[in-house]
Amino acid sequence: MNTHHKIIAVAKKTIETEGNAILHLSNLISEEFAEAVDYIYQSKGRVIVTGIGKSANIATKIVATLNSTGTPAIFMHAADAIHGDLGIIQENDTVICISKSGNTPEIKVLVPLIKNSGNKLMGLTSNKDSFLGQQSDYVLHAFVEKEACPNNLAPTTSTTAQLVMGDALAMSLLELRGFSSTDFAKFHPGGSLGKQLYLRVSDLTSLNERPSVTPETGIKKVIVEISEKLLGVTAVVEDDKIIGIITDGDLRRMLTKVDNIAGLTARDIMSQNPKRIDNDAMAVEAMEIMDKHGITQILAEKDGKYSGVVHIHNLSKEGII
Repeated sequence: MNTHHKIIAVAKKTIETEGNAILHLSNLISEEFAEAVDYIYQSKGRVIVTGIGKSANIATKIVATLNSTGTPAIFMHAADAIHGDLGIIQENDTVICISKSGNTPEIKVLVPLIKNSGNKLMGLTSNKDSFLGQQSDYVLHAFVEKEACPNNLAPTTSTTAQLVMGDALAMSLLELRGFSSTDFAKFHPGGSLGKQLYLRVSDLTSLNERPSVTPETGIKKVIVEISEKLLGVTAVVEDDKIIGIITDGDLRRMLTKVDNIAGLTARDIMSQNPKRIDNDAMAVEAMEIMDKHGITQILAEKDGKYSGVVHIHNLSKEGII
């Protein structure tokens, strides 16, 4: 077997091993899992997620997912907890402790301290019979038969299972809270995901010039309007209503067909009934229309009247595409 074939074989085996383990997790979603989710949902406190080693890395991801979907959460490193960080935990907080074995020394020290404080403890572990499993009020069972590592040592399948179980927890809470796309946008105002959920066509048209000609406008003035407004397009407007569109492509095609442009007007070369979008529509809708029809600009209107242009560069600059 040459090197490339070996790489491909190892990669496929890793994915298959982890994939099978993840599929098995659905069989471990029990009434106890539902009770744990419902407890967090009813709780007035936060979720404190803790772990050590690779499990700590997974804990930070779970915390991020919970926070972004409406469940306040904080990461607490298990090693730091027993050296002062236990103060993070407040009276009504729920603690989720992540450990594959559930028997590491740090966990054995930390768990009794959490129990003594009266906080509910949830153990996210592969081993229900471990110290963590036995001491937890709720067990989030993330059993894996083996790691993807050929030596069955490096945390691979187990950490993937922990991550997926954390996602299952977060998405269950999201559903209970009725967390909507609008709520999601509030937590992601600066990212492209958030912008897809709150950025409107009007936010983009306000950034651009508003090229406009009448049906009787001469071709020379049409060319000047398109050139000066720098959008590669102009609307053809009559009584404030869009009746057509002229793009720089229309101008090029005209020049290949007509030797004398004198006397030509916008009406002679415009495309009628152009694609358009409401000024209050979401910007992502403009992107979808442009993508579907292979166009780079779309005209916007408000209350049936021409309001401006959205250019594909606007969408790109905002990170929507």
